[in-house]
Amino acid sequence: MATRIRLARGGRKKRPFYRIVVANSEAPRDGRFIERIGTYNPLSAETEVSINSERLQYWLQQGAKATDTVRNLIRKVGQVVENV
Repeated sequence: MATRIRLARGGRKKRPFYRIVVANSEAPRDGRFIERIGTYNPLSAETEVSINSERLQYWLQQGAKATDTVRNLIRKVGQVVENV
């Protein structure tokens, strides 16, 4: 099973809110996921990103690949993570 660290959209129309999740690469974008490891709110005054770095590191060690968007968010937060 190939796992990806990606965004799952929530919120209402025109008001997006994203969860950073670990999911099977074949699962739908907003469908089933394995674990939620963070959140991303693009609409706040300062873009809010929170990521559980311990769980992120664990999943990267297990072979999960982060999408380009999640990789940019991780860098924006300033977390030092290997394999990103």
